[in-house]
Amino acid sequence: MQLLFWGSVFLVAYPYTAYPLLVMCWGALRPRIIRRAPFETSVTVLIPAYNEARALAKTLDAMLAQDYPIQKIQILVVSDASDDGTDEIVRSYSHKGVSLLRQSQRGGKALALNAAVRQAMGDIIVFSDANSRFAPDAVRNLVMNFADPEVGYATGSLGLSSDSPSVSGAGISAYMLYETFLRIRESRVGSVIGVNGGCDAIRRSLYSDIPGDLITDFVLPLRVIAAGHRVVFDPQARSFEESNSELRSEFGMRSRVALRALQGLMHMRQLLNPLRFPGVAFCILSHKVLRYLAFVFVVIALFTNLALAVDSSFYRFVLFAQLLWYALGVWGIAATPRARKIRLLTSIPAYLMMVYAAFALASFRFLRGRSMATWQPRAG
Repeated sequence: MQLLFWGSVFLVAYPYTAYPLLVMCWGALRPRIIRRAPFETSVTVLIPAYNEARALAKTLDAMLAQDYPIQKIQILVVSDASDDGTDEIVRSYSHKGVSLLRQSQRGGKALALNAAVRQAMGDIIVFSDANSRFAPDAVRNLVMNFADPEVGYATGSLGLSSDSPSVSGAGISAYMLYETFLRIRESRVGSVIGVNGGCDAIRRSLYSDIPGDLITDFVLPLRVIAAGHRVVFDPQARSFEESNSELRSEFGMRSRVALRALQGLMHMRQLLNPLRFPGVAFCILSHKVLRYLAFVFVVIALFTNLALAVDSSFYRFVLFAQLLWYALGVWGIAATPRARKIRLLTSIPAYLMMVYAAFALASFRFLRGRSMATWQPRAG
């Protein structure tokens, strides 16, 4: 029973503690340098959009203000049957060189990007969310990574902001700090496992059509790795989005992303073969698979702790610590906006509880064979 308890505790904590330390040591012993250099080639910026009239103009303004030769940039917005005025906004930028590709029926992000790439003229494809605002040098910084012939995919940093303080916003901020730290270290050992999707780039020659029910932000980088190229993180390529201000919106987004990521892992399961891809399989298992299964381990840890606490004062203390953690999480989820000012105590427990619930729902839907192709704009 003790072995089961401590094993579960270790598997919950490992992706956030031991794995980053292992990757950091690995990178210190055998670093793989990214040979960034000034590199100006043709670029196509693809912006998939569904009902993004509220945010799209700022995104296009930021893209047109890039510190990159304008004659070498093609900006293409693919509208997934938007009906809120998104298309009209894109057409109003046509005199500035922005093009519109409209999908007559909603098919989801993957099918939209597949169609758009067929019209892309650039050697490098840059992906932007419709609500992402690129820093003026973001495209230039992304493209510089492709001066290294080993690099097939590059992802930038995503800054999330919110107008109102919330448990969700504080939890996302902590999560993004962890992801940024981990992506820098994974880049030093080879390839990043997981990208943000809102500030990314790929060699046009490495893009191949993605099935409509899969998540492009996850499958495309894995395909690049399988093809023998690197996926790297560039913290100098910056973009900014508004975060979800409420846990309910963040829960819905996390469960959708997790479901499609599980489908992506199944699609690219050859990378989990440690005999063919030992380093990649280790990183995927540590960074993704164990995190998606954490909801199982926390349940095992709680119930085994309950059994152990019957005859042990030490395990009663550990149980008290567990229950206090959950109480802080519930407080953070249920607290009024004023009470949420104490979010330093409650935000991380609340956010992790939400994430575990989202992963549980996604796993249930995955086992039932559910799929999801279309998406909704991020709630602010």
